[in-house]
Amino acid sequence: MQETKILLPESELPTHWYNVIADLPTPPAPYVGPDGTPVPPEAMAAIFPPAIIEQETSTQRWIPIPEPVREALRLWRPAPLMRAHGLEAALQTPAKIFFKYEGVSPAGSHKPNSAVAQAYYNREAGITRLTTETGAGQWGSSLALAGSLFDLDVRIYMVRVSYEQKPHRRSMMQTWGGEVIPSPSTHTDTGRNALAADADNPGSLGLAISEAVEEAAGRADTNYALGSVLNHVLLHQTVIGQEAKRQMEIAGAYPDVVLAPCGGGSNVGGIMFPFLADKAAGRDIRLVAVEPDSCPTLTRGHYAYDYGDSAGLTPIMKMYTLGHDFMPPGIHAGGLRYHGDSALVSQLYDQGVLEAVAVPQLATFEAGVLFARTQGIIPAPESNHAVRGAIDEALRAREEGRERTILFTLSGHGHFDMAAYDRYFAGELEDYEYPADAITQALHNLPGIST
Repeated sequence: MQETKILLPESELPTHWYNVIADLPTPPAPYVGPDGTPVPPEAMAAIFPPAIIEQETSTQRWIPIPEPVREALRLWRPAPLMRAHGLEAALQTPAKIFFKYEGVSPAGSHKPNSAVAQAYYNREAGITRLTTETGAGQWGSSLALAGSLFDLDVRIYMVRVSYEQKPHRRSMMQTWGGEVIPSPSTHTDTGRNALAADADNPGSLGLAISEAVEEAAGRADTNYALGSVLNHVLLHQTVIGQEAKRQMEIAGAYPDVVLAPCGGGSNVGGIMFPFLADKAAGRDIRLVAVEPDSCPTLTRGHYAYDYGDSAGLTPIMKMYTLGHDFMPPGIHAGGLRYHGDSALVSQLYDQGVLEAVAVPQLATFEAGVLFARTQGIIPAPESNHAVRGAIDEALRAREEGRERTILFTLSGHGHFDMAAYDRYFAGELEDYEYPADAITQALHNLPGIST
């Protein structure tokens, strides 16, 4: 009998995070201010604890995971690697399909991998409150969980359209003690200005980030925590890829292609960064980020310096961007709504190390339903993008008549996202390709820095 689950004992939980910056062919572009001058690390002290700032700028290859963080991670890690036998049979493909299942965490996604680390470092720095943003709700849920584990109050600005579409995500955050506020809100100048301009503003991640950063910067007891994009977040997520490499070794297989859903980059960094050394050493492996047509940051964005938030409160980063005032369409049912991408992911994509594809919304839900009916797990809408990418790779293998080993991150389950599936089955979802003129217009408002 072929194994379905490849498990690791807790003794093989990674002891260190892998820092890809140590192995980049060229150093990352610096974060800069509006005048193009690099922002010194101490400038981030208003919203981040010292340990996080150090990790954000570190060039050390392996960074130890503190034991209290490992103890929290043991609640669900190591996560299983699974062979998708049912999906392979349904597709009649010669490909072997493996997926790293991150839905086993208490929050049902990969996001707690960084949330518990950030909560720990903030507690150690004497911080008692955290603010953050969330789109689909996976990150907000995870930080609320981490707050409960490390005794921190957490206020979550949730993108308004998701706040309305996903009430059970809100309930989840509240159960763990999180305070959830629809963004834009009346709690901040950023939110009040956005509502004054458009009382029906559906919100965006960039806008919610602005609100959370504004509040954190204005209170000494409060710091800000981010669920994707920044270097330290992707660093924390590398436990995924480290475990996956070991599990693939146990399975006697090695991936020809690794896929992950891509919004801000935490999934991509988590599963792919530990494989980059193999690729650099000449191993024939493709690394593919899968993003939505309605928010095509890598595939149609511009590689330029831009703000990480809508109001321009964050440092300016070089990344693939649709413009910091990008507003995703309300018809978009999943997450992956961020206007930009991780600077590290963007750099590797620009250098041709990573690939990217954009997929339409209906095709992702079609893939998720097929996966659920063959594997039993209902994926989160965000995770469906990687499922779609894996299915397309498997179908190409069938057409070409050759074996291929496929690995992807199933970044979370969809148990709290069933309203999106309801809309899919009711025919209320539609494909939406973000208009070229809207992208062009948004890019006109970039800071114009050419450093």
